[in-house]
Amino acid sequence: MSALEEKSQAADAPADETEDTRSVHLVSQEGESFDIKVSVAKMSNLVKTMIDEDAEEDGDAQEIPLPNVKASVLSKVIEFCAHYKEDPMNEIEKPLKSANMHDVVQEWYAKFVEVQQETLFELILAANYMDIKPLLDLTCATVASMIKGKTAEEIRKTFNIVNDFTPEEEAQVREENKWCEDA
Repeated sequence: MSALEEKSQAADAPADETEDTRSVHLVSQEGESFDIKVSVAKMSNLVKTMIDEDAEEDGDAQEIPLPNVKASVLSKVIEFCAHYKEDPMNEIEKPLKSANMHDVVQEWYAKFVEVQQETLFELILAANYMDIKPLLDLTCATVASMIKGKTAEEIRKTFNIVNDFTPEEEAQVREENKWCEDA
């Protein structure tokens, strides 16, 4: 089969079919390259806009630099996207019905976000930067679940936040927002 016939055949194939055979290289902050199917990569709206459709037909996988994403985090993002393509996550109800993520999303997704706090925050930043709404929803809901039902002091302890209010300022804030605590 000639190259012209192959290109013609690829043009006639459904977009999803050709995306499953093509790949791109996502390049992390450290320069580490990850080979990923175009269909999975396009879950990121940022990557989707950077993919050169003409370059893909030449046979060489396009390199897409992601200078704001560490390799370890990009690996997790790719794991999420690949799984999501096979088994999409249920929509997360708002407000959260539980502080336990196992009650909010499917088991795989709940376990996916059982990571160190620093990694969770880096996933939030990567999901926001790469514009991956389902991952951003999941990671933000996880942080919300960590806050749900806790006092201000418990939240400070969870996230290592220093209380920089004087006792007088804290009393004033409590008085101004008394209506919140009555609920």
